Amino acid sequence: MRNTTPLKPRERPLRNASEVARWRKRRSEWVAGLEPASLFHRLFDHVPGVHFFAKDKDGRLMFASRGLLDRYQMPDDSDFIGRTDFDLNPEAMAQAYVDDDKRILNGSAEMIERIELWWDSQGMPDWFLVTKLPVLDRRRRVQGVMGVLRRPDEKERQLPVFQTVAQAVEIIRRDFAKPLQIESLATACGQSLRQLQRRFATAFGITPQEFLIRTRVLEATRLLEQTALSAAQIALRCGFVDQSSFSQHFRKRIGVSPGSYRQNGRRGT
Repeated sequence: MRNTTPLKPRERPLRNASEVARWRKRRSEWVAGLEPASLFHRLFDHVPGVHFFAKDKDGRLMFASRGLLDRYQMPDDSDFIGRTDFDLNPEAMAQAYVDDDKRILNGSAEMIERIELWWDSQGMPDWFLVTKLPVLDRRRRVQGVMGVLRRPDEKERQLPVFQTVAQAVEIIRRDFAKPLQIESLATACGQSLRQLQRRFATAFGITPQEFLIRTRVLEATRLLEQTALSAAQIALRCGFVDQSSFSQHFRKRIGVSPGSYRQNGRRGT
């Protein structure tokens, strides 16, 4: 009968602190001599369903995996490097990404496998689990943000947080132009208001009400860009109670008024 003893790592002697320090120094010297364009991020080009990116502390994109470039329909990084989230994404999405980055850059948070909803050009939801960490220099100072995005597998999609949040998101997407009440949304999902709020906080880091408002603002940016509708008409189509409420929420999340956004075509500086 064949030997079925499982393989085990070889036993090895413990290292003292000076030896560990010596090898860490040698590692730093080794990394310092590498070509930046051929660093470890290239491995993500060959991991299906996983995307990598890195930004400097000013939010300028420095690296992206092949899959992420494909998502933006870019043949290489010549049109990617140096861009910001506002150059590539709808305003409301870009602002959410930048707000997350600020918390990481100031050292107040790390983001580990948080559920994020990305919108495609047709406005359909696309789920990702996102991890973001700070990029540090040799003095341990934060110099940027790096992250990976991956699609949840089928088992993860069956988790209660996915099931509840996915159902709520679909209702918001369908009914955001109506006078939608979050209490009614929770009831439709078979949850208490507190349960729904907690699961939205886990998934997105925001409340269901804020997600609803951002959905309305995102649709408003599309209408401002693609139609000649007045601000009052857009407010009505997007579910805001009136033009004043629309302008207030839009300015808070985009940084400029709807009129300025339409005139300039992008977020104000």
